[in-house]
Amino acid sequence: MNDPTARAPAPPLGWNSFDAYGCAATERTLLLNLDVMAARLKPAGYEYFVVDNGWFAEYTIPPGQEYPTEKHAAEVNLDAYGRLQPSHRAFPRGLQPLIERTHGLGLKFGLHLMRGIPRQAVRLNLPILGTPLRAQDVADTSSICAWCPYNYGVDMRKPGAQAFYDSLIHMLAGWGVDFIKADDITAYPDEISAMARAIARAGRPIVLSLSPGGAVDKRYLAAYQQANMLRTTKDIWDNRVSLERAFAAWRNWADVGGDGFWPDLDMLPFGHLMVWRPRTGPAAISDEASAALAGQGFARTCQLTVPQQQTFITMRALAASPLFMGGDLPTSAETAFALITNREMLACNQNGVVGRLVGDRAGCEIWQTPDRRRAGQGWLGVFNREQWPRGVALAAADLGLPSGRWRLRDIWRDRDLGELDTRDRLRADIAPDGVLFCRYQAV
Repeated sequence: MNDPTARAPAPPLGWNSFDAYGCAATERTLLLNLDVMAARLKPAGYEYFVVDNGWFAEYTIPPGQEYPTEKHAAEVNLDAYGRLQPSHRAFPRGLQPLIERTHGLGLKFGLHLMRGIPRQAVRLNLPILGTPLRAQDVADTSSICAWCPYNYGVDMRKPGAQAFYDSLIHMLAGWGVDFIKADDITAYPDEISAMARAIARAGRPIVLSLSPGGAVDKRYLAAYQQANMLRTTKDIWDNRVSLERAFAAWRNWADVGGDGFWPDLDMLPFGHLMVWRPRTGPAAISDEASAALAGQGFARTCQLTVPQQQTFITMRALAASPLFMGGDLPTSAETAFALITNREMLACNQNGVVGRLVGDRAGCEIWQTPDRRRAGQGWLGVFNREQWPRGVALAAADLGLPSGRWRLRDIWRDRDLGELDTRDRLRADIAPDGVLFCRYQAV
């Protein structure tokens, strides 16, 4: 039950509420997205429907509005044992109807969790289920998250610490949770291990995703590999900085992915973003501080160019990164669906081999991912890392291909590029921040 490979034999595919709704998703908006996911994404293999942070927060809602304007809620909903419960405001019927609807559509349900124990539970000194201990006995009040005020860390050296995590995960398993996105945890290997042990004891296969990136450290790799996904970047949004950030993370973590453990380049900020925050002032999508909890910027359509979006998802296909669509599904454009459901892109991603860098020169990077089931086949990406167009003329050796004859197909343009041998060169014009994404096959 605790075998990561069994839980996630290929990079998980799904939808996450954060890019569209921050911490303000409601039952109504989630049900709308769920129905579209079942109709549009499930046939392509997407299966995890994940509700991000804030599902427990009792925000104050201004009269006549659906979403909060405050960044943090003063109160969270807890049970008698200090475990988070669904917000009365956002989920007046609780989470069970949403979970049952998810499962009824043949999909799997996920929830976001902050590391640790709620500060409110510590203030009230609530009991820990199955023990004579209380919240103050296990909390580390010096261990706090810099950007989210809801929890303290749990001191895993103290009696009752593992029991708290066991009771929390057992409760979620009983609800029918299939996926946990654990946040503010990558610098705390003891709490990663505690959560992994709790999942192993819960009696339900639950995929474990670790977040946030930016503070990942390979010294903790053994702890990370108890999970299925590891965010290797800071938050990724629809800007060029995020492209650069993702390339750097791919290089750094390309040597450790596969076999149930998937380095994660973060969600796909495609389509209609930040729906819950209508534009009331100047856009601030490059403001890092605004992304710390509730999302970045105001309601908008993805600001990446089409070539940048193709680069964005080609990276994730070649890197075997989990794919979680972030845009609002009912209101996102067809272009977003076309990208994320492309059959060849998904075949490359679900192949489950993290691509390697085979060429890097003068602003052009070439990455290759072999097909693990078919010898002499695979995928490659020729990335223009510059902000101006460029032409390329590449020999087979430049593409990381051995001597022989190779047939190439351009995936995004859906056209054959002919055959390539040691005497030929692949010639192409690549847009600024664009990519030539190819399937290769030995002839």
